[in-house]
Amino acid sequence: MDASSLKELQSKEDILEAYPVIKQLRTHLDISTYAQLAAEAREKDGYRMFALYEEGKIVAVVGFEPMTTLYYGRFVWVCDLVTDENSRSHGYGKVLLDFVHDWAKQRGYESVALSSGLQRTDAHRFYEEKADYDKVSYVFKKRMEL
Repeated sequence: MDASSLKELQSKEDILEAYPVIKQLRTHLDISTYAQLAAEAREKDGYRMFALYEEGKIVAVVGFEPMTTLYYGRFVWVCDLVTDENSRSHGYGKVLLDFVHDWAKQRGYESVALSSGLQRTDAHRFYEEKADYDKVSYVFKKRMEL
């Protein structure tokens, strides 16, 4: 990965450039909804998005939020982590997670946490075997009728 670089996606153009990769994880989002939610999350929740580029092309994206809760204390929640389907198994996900770990440590956060869909067994294997994460809970969700 000699030609790789990491960049924070801050402008609307940068965030839109990441859409084709994010869409592979967040298949329910059209580009307009994605842009709107990313902007709102940045503004209201401190959401940060970074892309890993290989030879000028985005190969992986991570989005995370620094948080504080009674359960975890001060921690970083990884909201989104995806490697382009044509670039998987090259260690890009590990590079991004290591970046988040370093980012969290440098700012005094006690841990990094994430959730992963039950059907994503390859991702679970990656988190447990390559990234050294522990499975500590289930995440439950209830949709609100608006």
